[in-house]
Amino acid sequence: MIAVNFLAETFPFEARIAAPPQIALDRIGVIILAGGEGKRLEPLTKSRCKPVLTFGGRYSLIDVPISYAFSSGLKKIYVLGQYCANSLQRHIYQTYSHNGPTQLEVNMLAPEEREGKKIWYKGTADAIRQNLSYFSELPSLDYFLILSGDQLYNIDFQEMIRFAIASDASMVLAAQPISEKEAKRMGVLKIQPSGTQLIDFYEKPHEKKLIDQYQIDDLTLHRLGNHIQNEKKHLGSMGIYLFKRQALFQLLQQEVGDDFGKHLIKAQMHRGNTHVFLYDGYWEDIGTIESYYQANLALTHELGDRKVGFQCYDEKSPIFTKARYLPNAKIKHTLLNNAIVCEGSIIEAKEIHNSIIGLRSRIKQGTIIRDSLLLGNEFYERPSLVVAEEIDKPGIGENCLIIKTIIDENVSIGNDVQLINKWGHINYDSPDGIFVRDGIIVVPRGTKLPDRFIF
Repeated sequence: MIAVNFLAETFPFEARIAAPPQIALDRIGVIILAGGEGKRLEPLTKSRCKPVLTFGGRYSLIDVPISYAFSSGLKKIYVLGQYCANSLQRHIYQTYSHNGPTQLEVNMLAPEEREGKKIWYKGTADAIRQNLSYFSELPSLDYFLILSGDQLYNIDFQEMIRFAIASDASMVLAAQPISEKEAKRMGVLKIQPSGTQLIDFYEKPHEKKLIDQYQIDDLTLHRLGNHIQNEKKHLGSMGIYLFKRQALFQLLQQEVGDDFGKHLIKAQMHRGNTHVFLYDGYWEDIGTIESYYQANLALTHELGDRKVGFQCYDEKSPIFTKARYLPNAKIKHTLLNNAIVCEGSIIEAKEIHNSIIGLRSRIKQGTIIRDSLLLGNEFYERPSLVVAEEIDKPGIGENCLIIKTIIDENVSIGNDVQLINKWGHINYDSPDGIFVRDGIIVVPRGTKLPDRFIF
């Protein structure tokens, strides 16, 4: 309930109403954009789309928007995939078709050949535009909530819906206070000094002079009060939009542009009746190796403040994911500190500190793991794909030292291996198939490292 309290304190006009209007949640459809290639997350996204990346050792990123939509009472969900769509389709089928919450409808839409033409989405807006014929056949939906498949947040979307109905907005976009550094990777905006209407927008400005033009005015800063830190003097778009059905259809049919941020937000702003919903809770866009790494490791610390970190331990908003039916982790002679160890793991390590150990991980005695993220394994053992007689057993051997490393799925590491970034690389592609991104070592999926390997 963070956002509504924050909004009521700062915006006493449209948002503060004695009795919130009734919300017909079954008349709101959720569209999740999940087709991005995720180039800045390579090599983790080389063989999978970004929304199915493991998060917290056991979830996939796509589980977050689906779960929060459902927790908010929204049950009609449409996922638009494209890059490596098979990995996304498989996860959705295995997670939500048979084992998901009752009454939750998750539909997957991907590019296909229609009327002799091959369809390919050119951007976030174009992905919806190419499927308008499908959405137009859903007459029971009055609103569409548009989400991204690679963001983390603790949002009750009912607050945003109430705000949209109270202001009778054709479009509402969610925004939050951001710093000048963050403004370079987000859309920045201005709102009416005495209200919530959007009056200006710019996607990812890089020049300081331009960024400065979008600083929050003194009146708005005053109204925001203690909810904004001194260095956060801009408002950034969170990539979350709520449209009236007719407004969305008209925008996509009448305006040119393939992307909401680059083209269509400003076009809708000029059409009028476009409002900004201010959210002061946690939100993170997983766009780089560093943001992915930091968001994961933040889970190993106790985060009581919902504005600071992602909340997994919340019975009111559970995160749904694939049912795997694994046994509890088995841990022997291991010092654990600020660690998450997921189901099916067999651990004999000497020490695990500030790290996440994913599903089915196997770590042998004497090994030390610090500040690292292990995505786990899809199996305990299977016949090798190279030599039929060999058995592939992913895991980490004895007496290894692993520091500030992301180890992807199904990786086999021998004994006495050191992954410590010995030469201090910031960004580097090793001939051995090891990568460094933002000073973080990344071991790609299926890699095999021999005994005594040092990097």
